[in-house]
Amino acid sequence: MATVIGLCLRVKLMRNLPLHYKVLRVIPGCVGCGHAVNKQLNDKERVAAALENPNLVDLVDECLALSYA
Repeated sequence: MATVIGLCLRVKLMRNLPLHYKVLRVIPGCVGCGHAVNKQLNDKERVAAALENPNLVDLVDECLALSYA
C-alpha cells in the first residue's frame, strides 16, 4: 500500500505545485521497503506507466477526491 499512497501523494503534488518541485521521499525505516518505494516514486517512467493504467488512475482519483461525508 505504500506505493499506492505515495503515488496518490505524488499525483496531488504534481497537480498543485509548479513542475520544478520534487519533494516526495519515504523516510528509511518507517516503511519496510523505503528504498524500493522511493525508487518507484521518483522514477518518471514508472509513474507515467502507472498513470496509464485506467484502474490505477481511478484509484488515485478516488483517493484524491474530496469527501466530507
